[in-house]
Amino acid sequence: MSDFRRLLAALRQDEKGVTALEYGLIAAILGAAVITAFTTLGTGLGTFFTSVVAKLTL
Repeated sequence: MSDFRRLLAALRQDEKGVTALEYGLIAAILGAAVITAFTTLGTGLGTFFTSVVAKLTL
């Protein structure tokens, strides 16, 4: 049982995994924001160019 307690104490002091996890979460949030922005921008640009083409063909 004392080996298990030593392992838990060592894991509590090791912060390398926590830092990597934080960077991973930041990257995932930024990625989701970029995808959302590009999707919204792409839809808006598609609508804009469709209206431009419609006006030019008249």
